[in-house]
Amino acid sequence: MSEVHVEVEGRTLRLTNLDKVLYPRTGTTKGEVLDYYARVSQVLLPHLAGRPVTRIRWPHGVSDQSFFEKNAPAGTPSWVHVVEVPTTGSRTADRRSGTLRFPIVDDLATLTWLVNLAALELHVHQWTADDDGHPRGADRLVIDLDPGEPAGLHECCQVAALVRDELAEHGLEARPVTSGSKGLHLYAALPEPASPESTTTLAKEIAERLQRSHSDLVTATMTKSRRSGKVFLDWSQNAGSKTTIAPYSLRGRERPTVATPVTWAEVAAGAEDPLGLDQFRFDEVLDRVAEHGDLFAGQV
Repeated sequence: MSEVHVEVEGRTLRLTNLDKVLYPRTGTTKGEVLDYYARVSQVLLPHLAGRPVTRIRWPHGVSDQSFFEKNAPAGTPSWVHVVEVPTTGSRTADRRSGTLRFPIVDDLATLTWLVNLAALELHVHQWTADDDGHPRGADRLVIDLDPGEPAGLHECCQVAALVRDELAEHGLEARPVTSGSKGLHLYAALPEPASPESTTTLAKEIAERLQRSHSDLVTATMTKSRRSGKVFLDWSQNAGSKTTIAPYSLRGRERPTVATPVTWAEVAAGAEDPLGLDQFRFDEVLDRVAEHGDLFAGQV
């Protein structure tokens, strides 16, 4: 079965190459990826709502080449919600209009259409856009905990508690999400929309403060040669042009891992024991959602 026509929320979609293996190490097919996104959509879609989506596509699977895609591709259905977001000096913007035409993934039909294009990873900004494509301002702050070998998720969990306490000093409640790759993301909802410049400044201040107080474990410096054995606190993803992998999105790694919301108890277990927390596969995430619901619920 390589092609089927399905009805999704009143839209007829042609799904192709369902038997194609997208994750060779696990034998995971495109059909299984589509099934995952359909089943997780109830908890995923609220965290995509209103956010322009940048996709990373692997047409021939994760062992082959991938490419970023910001603009809505040629052949985008007329019913897909697309916003034109003004840009300044972006090499990916339309040279004549100075805009990017992002799709907004606000329903299952749009999500299914994108995933059928082998868009495995869905990345979003920390701000939302109105119907005219104008950014409303950041409604959350994110700090990406990125370990430099031989540090790993264990060290990220140790540092996460430090970042949580720093955010709490500013009246912000941190929510942890495994990145689906190597590290951990911490999100904090903002009480009111803020400029990306202000959230970037705050995140950088927190990262640099922890670098000074825990220099053996933390770095706020982007230079990769200075990350060895430490956790890099990437504050830059709050910039208006930057994106972060969306919670519940798959990653284009060897295994079909997912950016997964977790509890602070799980983070504490990971800080205590190097085997206490790991990156989750898509089947494990579906089991977690069935048991716990959306651990990211209430977070914008």
